[in-house]
Amino acid sequence: MDREKNNSSLTRREFIKVSSAAALAAAIPSSGLVYGSESGRIRVGMIGCGGRGTGAAMNCVEASPDAVITAMGDLFKDRLEGSYKRLAEELPKSNLAVTRDTMFTGFDAYKNVLAADIDMVIMAPPPHFRPQHLKAAVEAGKHVFMEKPVAVDPVGIRSVMASSELAREKNLSIVAGTQRRHQEHYLEVMKRIHNGDIGDIAAGQCYWNQGALWVERAMMNWVGYKTKGWSDMEWQIRNWLFSAWLSGDHIVEQHVHNLDVINWAMGSHPIECSGMGGRQVRTEPQYGNIFDHFAVEYEYPNGARVMSMCRQIQGCSENVSERVIGTKGVSFTSGVEGRITGALSYEHEEESPNPYVQEHADLIASIKSGTPLNEGRQVAESTMTAIMGRMSAYTGRALKWDWVMNASKLDLTPPAYEFIELPLDPVAVPGETPLI
Repeated sequence: MDREKNNSSLTRREFIKVSSAAALAAAIPSSGLVYGSESGRIRVGMIGCGGRGTGAAMNCVEASPDAVITAMGDLFKDRLEGSYKRLAEELPKSNLAVTRDTMFTGFDAYKNVLAADIDMVIMAPPPHFRPQHLKAAVEAGKHVFMEKPVAVDPVGIRSVMASSELAREKNLSIVAGTQRRHQEHYLEVMKRIHNGDIGDIAAGQCYWNQGALWVERAMMNWVGYKTKGWSDMEWQIRNWLFSAWLSGDHIVEQHVHNLDVINWAMGSHPIECSGMGGRQVRTEPQYGNIFDHFAVEYEYPNGARVMSMCRQIQGCSENVSERVIGTKGVSFTSGVEGRITGALSYEHEEESPNPYVQEHADLIASIKSGTPLNEGRQVAESTMTAIMGRMSAYTGRALKWDWVMNASKLDLTPPAYEFIELPLDPVAVPGETPLI
């Protein structure tokens, strides 16, 4: 995933060892939701209880002592149990009011969480599921923290935009996991860019180049997965990063952060792109059907061009950052740095507060103040920027935003949400993979 080292959330590998069902049942209180009715409390449900969902729940409680986790749902029982066990170990008792009756598993677990007595929901399942979960949450009148990316295809993006508009009409908050939008040094640099400190933006670059990702886990889960009784569907969801229909590929799942920063600086989404990519190292079947590198050039409405690169290959140089070039200066940003060179130079010298906590603090403040904070459309546009780049790289075709947004029929939804045999689509071949 993409959470930097300063994040207090947990990696998914920390959840492999879970307590037995009997021990869990003994640990979970059987009384009602004690804290949900107290004045000022924010009752929080969780949909998706892997490392990111559990980490987000911990960030939420750190952000506000009024946050109480009251309901949890995950497709897999072991993930649910492992998450509860860790929350019980890490959170104050007053911030965890989950009972056996408010823990749910299965493909419909999200419906049960939303039907529980909650005010807001943390949504951190694999990205494919987020459009349908957001729609259900908004229709149920819940405030939302929604991890990025928010969809994997144009059909999903249109759904997210519609749900975001409905949330606006219903005065509901939606905060996305694009945490740089809540990080102090990013906010300071962006304020200066938008004030004209670097002049007119002429070009830019953004990168998420890193080493390999979860190789050991992919190998472990692949070897003999059929002997564990797993269907294709179960293996793919448990290893969702490596299936394009679940993750959107790493340009969407991870590089969306950097593309979001570029869109933020530009004040717009791109109008067209041309991309390339491939699968140089990830050639074994345990790596599903995703690429291991992409390079995409985006053009923005003012004529500025931005080069985007992302890579997940061990032993290569690493770079996770953004650079925006203006007529009067240049900005540089990363998870730990924010500075501008030029006539109006600037360097952020203090360490920014943890943005993974701050995004929840901002969400809860908006709920309490009755002034909704709705990031749904902006994260949908940033996600679509990444999806458009992937589609261009997969097919070898230059694409225009208007076509992808309004005309593309690409929908990666599986035939059924059941533990079925589900062969993956073949690895994309530029020039041969059709544009849909």
